[in-house]
Amino acid sequence: MARRVRKEHVMEMYEAILKLNSVEECVNFFEDLCSPTEISAMEQRYAVADLLLKNTVYLDILEKTKASTATISRVNRMVNSGTGCLPQVIKRVNRENQV
Repeated sequence: MARRVRKEHVMEMYEAILKLNSVEECVNFFEDLCSPTEISAMEQRYAVADLLLKNTVYLDILEKTKASTATISRVNRMVNSGTGCLPQVIKRVNRENQV
């Protein structure tokens, strides 16, 4: 997959995300930046990725997330063939939540 050219102002956005101090501040930031539909789509994709990493079958993912099979397939491709960052972060979060 070709990488997009990252412009300076776009990199500043990612740097701004790293400056968020709490989950509440993160929620507020994304509510200011994204539409409710965009936020919902990201939340759904994250949930799908989490379930895929837990080896949940597609039918159960459909039922739990209401995601389309196309979305599940797309997320599955990214989990297995993306940069590797999404699975790494989800696993880190899951480990920290188990403590």
